[in-house]
Amino acid sequence: MVTRVRMIGDGERRARVGRRQLLAPSVRAARVEDVADAVVGLHATDAATVYLSACARLAEPSAAEVERALYEDVTLVKLLSMRRTIFAVTEGFAPYVSSSTARAIAAKERATLLKHLRDHAEGWDEARLAGAERAVLAALALRGEATTAELAVDVPELRETMLMSAGKPYESRQSVGSRLLRLLASDGHVRRCRPRGSWLSSSYPWAPVPQWPDVPVREAKAEVVRRWLAAYGPATVEDVKWWTGWTLGDTRKALADVGAEAVELAGGVAALVLPGDGEPVAEPEPWAALLPALDPAVMGWRGRDWYLRPEDVPALFDRAGNAGPTVWWCGRVVGGWAQRPDGEVVWRLFEDVGSEAERAVAVEAARLSGWLGEVRVTPRFRTPLERELAAK
Repeated sequence: MVTRVRMIGDGERRARVGRRQLLAPSVRAARVEDVADAVVGLHATDAATVYLSACARLAEPSAAEVERALYEDVTLVKLLSMRRTIFAVTEGFAPYVSSSTARAIAAKERATLLKHLRDHAEGWDEARLAGAERAVLAALALRGEATTAELAVDVPELRETMLMSAGKPYESRQSVGSRLLRLLASDGHVRRCRPRGSWLSSSYPWAPVPQWPDVPVREAKAEVVRRWLAAYGPATVEDVKWWTGWTLGDTRKALADVGAEAVELAGGVAALVLPGDGEPVAEPEPWAALLPALDPAVMGWRGRDWYLRPEDVPALFDRAGNAGPTVWWCGRVVGGWAQRPDGEVVWRLFEDVGSEAERAVAVEAARLSGWLGEVRVTPRFRTPLERELAAK
């Protein structure tokens, strides 16, 4: 007997995005922790993305609410994790992200740094690197928090540099201090504190953090996949593998551990959902969103044709695959936006989406301008359409 699996069409997938990723106005959240959990983790490679992504999903958007979670309550922490990208995840979820992904990346980062130190600096070996790490943690324990430059006063090794690509046109010197602090952050020993300057600043001090509980790797991977499918399912195995950055074997094992069930997508594509999550989802009210570069929604799946037309990709992505700012209407990317130097938020739609959609986009642009105030945001990874719109 052949068991028929349920078909989930593109329209229902878009409805799930609106509801589960808190993009429809009626489901927006009150607290940034709820936003981070709803999307599993907020992209944080670009400092601005955390704020912009969170505020697009908050009922009352404000940078202060994001800063509260990041720097006051410390209920949101940043980890170099999935796909070697920095994610801001909730404190309760951090041990699972650390065990499933971040620790393995930290081990590779340590091996790479040690090789670079041996090849491009003087007098470094594994023992000296470990000693420098201990000295940094001891200095931080005394200071409470400090920048890399401040720590270099206590730990001279941080002032050393590595000469990379010697003799080449792109020869450069890399700071041992910046690499070592990044390594300690990857390992979950230190965290970034409130920046010295605005919330867009990349100059920030470090502080020590308590070690998280040790979660078995297999259990941790299953929990990551469970949360991801709850937010992004239905999805293909390839989607899960791409988003996590794991091997195919680890991905399949984690999907089996959560009991993922088969469904079918448009075109007969095989996909998976959590047990019991194959039932129809009610479509939310019509919604528009102006989402930032690297937002979790646009970077959530490897297969994107159901919410993003292939012909629009060159305008919205850079050559490395980083998404720029996008305009959404009812679960589809329909354009892009930018902020000009005078603060004006401007956008371009790729197609005629109707007057209701245009009015909704204008409302979201005004909402974004309202909470940004005098702040000017330029994405770290600039894309063709964003550059064009910002320059006019």
